[in-house]
Amino acid sequence: MIQLSEKFFSILFLLIPLFLITGPALPDIVISLGLIYGVIYFFYLKEYSKLVKINFFRISILFWLSLIFISFFSYNKTNSFQDGIIFVRFLFIPILCYFIFFKKREIFKQILFVITLIVIFVCVDSFYQFLNYTPENGFGRDLLGFKSNWYGRLTGPFGDELIPGSYISKFGLLGFAFIISIKKFENKIFFHSIYLASILFISFISGERMAFATFGLGLIFLFLFLNGFRKSIFLSIIIGFFFIFLAVYLHPSYNDFKIVESTQYHQGQKIEKFFNCINEKEQICSKIVDIQPSIYEIIKNFRTSAYGEIYALSFKMFLDNPITGIGINNFKFLCNNNNIYQNMMVHYECASHPHNIYIQWLAEGGLLVFMIFIIYLVFLIFFLKNNTGEKKYKIISIAVIIIMFWPIMSTGSLIKNWFGIIIFFIVGLCMCLSKFRNNN
Repeated sequence: MIQLSEKFFSILFLLIPLFLITGPALPDIVISLGLIYGVIYFFYLKEYSKLVKINFFRISILFWLSLIFISFFSYNKTNSFQDGIIFVRFLFIPILCYFIFFKKREIFKQILFVITLIVIFVCVDSFYQFLNYTPENGFGRDLLGFKSNWYGRLTGPFGDELIPGSYISKFGLLGFAFIISIKKFENKIFFHSIYLASILFISFISGERMAFATFGLGLIFLFLFLNGFRKSIFLSIIIGFFFIFLAVYLHPSYNDFKIVESTQYHQGQKIEKFFNCINEKEQICSKIVDIQPSIYEIIKNFRTSAYGEIYALSFKMFLDNPITGIGINNFKFLCNNNNIYQNMMVHYECASHPHNIYIQWLAEGGLLVFMIFIIYLVFLIFFLKNNTGEKKYKIISIAVIIIMFWPIMSTGSLIKNWFGIIIFFIVGLCMCLSKFRNNN
């Protein structure tokens, strides 16, 4: 019975990359049920004694306990205890992947195959939506019929979520690991390059700057350390930027407007789009559209940008509560209910979270949680580095971790369902990849 259930949950976990496209509900149900099964599994087979000897498991439990501990000192204890307690389901995802559901090489290779297919589909789907463009309406529908509600941003197959670049940048290198694990594709430089260049290109045209920047950073890391594949990596960067150059030069979305106003504020760049009038084809009509501010304007006026105000408020909260922070999931609550903090958000409403993993742990968990989280990442890196797999797979797994946990970027909140699941699920996959060998 326990083995039959293991096979069933392994299949469910195989489908998590697909479920993530549908939203947070399905993957959250899967990992919650998987956690319940995992507890039964370890106690039924009496393998919990082996688990507690592993440093990564110990630091995971310590991290979870620290979230509960600081909740005693939080402003909104209900929010903090609730989200702190159920955070254990995220921390157990890597444990479940590594020790139960993907412990067999054949099943792990199947999940890599699924990821590769889905990444390719998201790239194709997003590119189709990119081509389906009109200046009066922006990007049209994708292959599944989804249309972006944000002018100039791609949704791909994610409905109204603007995350195709984030998705493929995080999963993309795991697909690359699968490709080079196939003997007949191991030395196909052009095939490697097209795959990686496509991800770099789609990340750029999606409008997700951090996805593009961090995936580019991952490619640079691989170029420096992944011996035997430097030609593939270098060629992928060249091809990717060539695609980007062609898009910027030829695609009308980059050329059919003039800038009316450019500020650092959220949606602070006003552009005037030009197109043929619907009723009078020979006349030119125009419309004013608000889009993301330019990087230059954000950097030049960072303090009054959305990120500047959110980060300044986060550091103020941290400095006022340096040891235990304000409490898990207390950022918006405290901003809305404290006049001093609320007044720091001069140009914007209170955000739901600090938009950076490290700053969030500082503000909501204080130095205690922040330091344990850093130790968690250090233990994770050493786990990957010292595992028994082939060197090339360990290097790829570390590159994926760098993409996800690079400190200088805007991120989602780890305590939120979708972002927490995708991050810790990929952590688990990286752990599995670090012990992967082609010939077992």
